[in-house]
Amino acid sequence: MLAEISIRNLGVIPEASAELSPGLTVLTGETGAGKTMVVTGLRLLTGGRADASRVRTGAEEAVAEGAFSTAGLPEDVSAKVAEIVENAGGSADENGEYVVSRSVKATGRSKAHLAGRTVPAATLAEMAGHLLTIHGQNDQLRLMSPDEQLAALDRFDPAITPLAQAYRETYREWRKAARELEERTQHKRELAQEADRLRFALDEIDAVDPVADEDTELAATIHRLQDVDALREAALNALAAIDGAEAAGGFGADDEAASTLVGQAASALDGASDEQLKELATRLHEVSSVLSDVSAELGTYLTSLPADADQLEALLTRQQDIRGLTRKYAPDVEGVLAWRAKAVKRLSKIDVSEEAVDKLKQQVSKLEKQLASRAKALSKAREAAAAKLGEAVSAELHGLAMPKAQLTVQVTRAGYSATGADEVAILLAPNKALEPKPLATSASGGELSRVMLALEVILAASSHGATLVFDEVDAGVGGRAAVEIGRRLARLATNNQVIVVTHLPQVAAYADTHLHVAKDVGDALVASGVAQLSEEARIEELARMMAGMDDSDTGRAHAQELFERAQREVAEMRA
Repeated sequence: MLAEISIRNLGVIPEASAELSPGLTVLTGETGAGKTMVVTGLRLLTGGRADASRVRTGAEEAVAEGAFSTAGLPEDVSAKVAEIVENAGGSADENGEYVVSRSVKATGRSKAHLAGRTVPAATLAEMAGHLLTIHGQNDQLRLMSPDEQLAALDRFDPAITPLAQAYRETYREWRKAARELEERTQHKRELAQEADRLRFALDEIDAVDPVADEDTELAATIHRLQDVDALREAALNALAAIDGAEAAGGFGADDEAASTLVGQAASALDGASDEQLKELATRLHEVSSVLSDVSAELGTYLTSLPADADQLEALLTRQQDIRGLTRKYAPDVEGVLAWRAKAVKRLSKIDVSEEAVDKLKQQVSKLEKQLASRAKALSKAREAAAAKLGEAVSAELHGLAMPKAQLTVQVTRAGYSATGADEVAILLAPNKALEPKPLATSASGGELSRVMLALEVILAASSHGATLVFDEVDAGVGGRAAVEIGRRLARLATNNQVIVVTHLPQVAAYADTHLHVAKDVGDALVASGVAQLSEEARIEELARMMAGMDDSDTGRAHAQELFERAQREVAEMRA
C-alpha cells in the first residue's frame, strides 16, 4: 500500500503532499490543474522514464517521494519486497515503511533512492511491480498486446501458475539440449578439430603435471641454490655468535657466546632487591628466550639448505618446463590449472562420437515428450480458464453500459515458446450475433477503458493489499456507465487500495477519500496544490463536476443525493 506521496516542482505543482488511506481515493480538479502530475510522480517512483520536460519551469529539479507499506499483502509478496530492499542495502523506517524517492534534473539526469540507498531505476521498477499497478491510456494500449493478454489469462486462474512454472523449467532444459545437439551435428568437423587441440593441450599440461604455487616455490629454491654457500656462511656465523663456534661446528673460538653472556647478565640481576633491577632481569630472560628461538630456527634453516650440487640443474629444467606452460596458457601455475579445468569441461561437451550424439538425441527426445505433455496440460488449463474469464468479464461489461457485449478469450495452439504452446487473443463483439474481433479493431477508447476495468475487477477479486492506480479510466464514459464504474472501483477497493484520477462525479461519489487538485493562475506562473476535502467540500466539488453547478442550491442538492446514495452502497459492500 502507498502510505504517502509528496511532489516538488513537478509540472504545475511547486510542492504538494498527501497521506493515502486504504480503500478508494479519487483525485479531481479542473482540466490543466495537474491531476495527472500525481500519476506522473507515481510512475517516477515505480522506475518509469524520467522526462526533463516535466520539471517545473524555473526549477533545477523535480522530486517525487513515496512511502510504501507491505502490511496486508500476502506473506510471499512482503518477503520478496523485503529481499529486494535488503539486496539494495536498505531497510524499513521506524514505521515499517519503505521510503522511495526519485529526482529529475532539468538537464535530464535522474537519481533513484530506495530505503536510504541509491539504486538504479530498474530496482524501483522491480520492487513496485509487487506493490503497485498503474492503468492509464498507454496501459490500455498494452492490453492489446498478445503477451499482455496471455499474462492476464494466467493471472485469472491460480492453478495455471504451477503448470506454467513446470513447463518453463522443461522448456529451458529442452532448448539447452537441443542447441547442444544442433552444435554437435552441424559443426561436427570444427568441433572435432577443437577437441584435438584441447587434447593436445591437456596432454602437454599433464606431462609437466604442475602443482599450485609450484612456480613461486621453485623460484625461491633456485635462488637459495644459486647462493647456497653465502647463505650457509651467514647462518653459521649468526649461529656461532649466539651459541658459540663449537655449537655451529667450528673450533678454537675465544669469544663467549651471546646466549652465555645474556644468561650471565640475567643471573647477575636475579635476586636483586631493587624493583628496577628486577624488571631488567625479567627483560634479559626474555632476550635469552628469543635468542634460543632464533638459534633453533637457524638450525632448521641450515638443515633445509640443499646440499646436492646436481639439484640446481634439475630444478632449472623443471622451471623451464613450467614457464613453457605459463607462456601458452596463463601467467602463472594457478591460471594454467584453471585453464585445464575449463578445457576438461569443454572437452566433455564437444564429444562428437556416435555414442555421445546418440545419447544426446535420446535426451532431447525424452525432454521433448515431457515438454509436449506439460504444454498440453498447460493449454488445457488455459482453455478452461479462458471460457470462465470470458463469461466473467462479459457479465461485468453488461453492468458497464455494454449490455449485450460478449468478450471471448481465444486460446490457439502455436509452436513451443518460453510461455507455452499457446497464443491468447481477447476478442470483443457488440452482441452474440456478431463475430468477435480483436480489441484493437472492435473497441473504442471508452469501451477499451471499460474492458480493462472489468478485467481488473475480475483479476483482483482474489487479491488483497495491492495498490491499483487508474488514470482517467472513465474517459469517454458517462451516465449510468459512470455510476457502474464507480461501483466497481469501490468494490475493487474493498480489499485493495485504489487511486483514481477522474472527471466524473458519479465515480468520485464512491470514494473513501477525496483529494482535490486546484490551480492558481498568476501573471507569470501557474501553481497547483493537493488538498483532502471534507464532506461539505466534497459536496461542492461534486456539484462543480456536475456541469459547474457548485454555486446552485439545486446543483448542491443533486450532489448531496448522489454522494449519500453512493456512500450507502459503499457501506453495504464493506458490511
